[in-house]
Amino acid sequence: MTQRLPPPSFQAIHLPDGRLHLHEGPIDVILRAWGADEAVREGYARVLDRFDGLLRRLVDELPSLRLPVAEPRHAFAGPVARRMQAAVWPYRDRFITPRAAVAGAVADELLGALAADPRLDRAFVNDGGDIALHLTPGTRLTLGIVADVQAPRLHGTVTLAHADPVRGVATSGRGGRSFSLGIADAVTVLAGTAAAADAAATMIGNAVNLDHPAVRRQPARRLDPDSDLADLPVTVDVGELEPDAVAAALEAGATEAEALRAAGLVEAAALWLKGSCRTVGRLPRLGGSRPG
Repeated sequence: MTQRLPPPSFQAIHLPDGRLHLHEGPIDVILRAWGADEAVREGYARVLDRFDGLLRRLVDELPSLRLPVAEPRHAFAGPVARRMQAAVWPYRDRFITPRAAVAGAVADELLGALAADPRLDRAFVNDGGDIALHLTPGTRLTLGIVADVQAPRLHGTVTLAHADPVRGVATSGRGGRSFSLGIADAVTVLAGTAAAADAAATMIGNAVNLDHPAVRRQPARRLDPDSDLADLPVTVDVGELEPDAVAAALEAGATEAEALRAAGLVEAAALWLKGSCRTVGRLPRLGGSRPG
């Protein structure tokens, strides 16, 4: 079988361990599938087809994707844009734009192409830390957990099995790829899809917050003229916080996470700030921290 070569607009690299690395502009994806060799090859070819033009279609709709989601529902043309809107739609009574779910939506879209074959046992698509999962009966995947997006290292692991109602994991926090209104070092969310987890991680990360002299903020537009957050004050630095202040900020975030869990929007979440952690829901088979 002759392998399809990607167009020059993006990079596709087959890694020695069986993973596929895709990169174009701000999209940086690592994915892998397990199953019959032919099924894996065909799955990767489908992903290349789906990835081709994906960024261009998002850019075509970028002006609308930057606007706060609200009634009436905008009719997006592209499948990824529609996934983004669906993920943030439950939060339309508050400020959120579809861009809050872009990485998760891309992961979900590529996983849909990859896993469209019953001969594949399991698969994942990781778009910059937002992960979509495919699991069949008897299979599981173990994911690393990062407690600080500014100093990423493996803090622990979560093992997800087919029976778990989780097919998406996302992490948000200040200092990540996007601005945050909150002060969390990291918020990891487990949900039904990667896009849903991505949107919820944004909202919970914003809720880990408090007014404190050690917290420094600036209008988003001053840091990035194209930011969809416009003049909202985003966190640029968090200095030393008293233990009570850390506890209060985490409690605010946990309250938001509990509300989203009660609404069926998330399955579980872990919130980190200044070395302290709060968890909401059940983190399936949570493993201990690892050095380095």
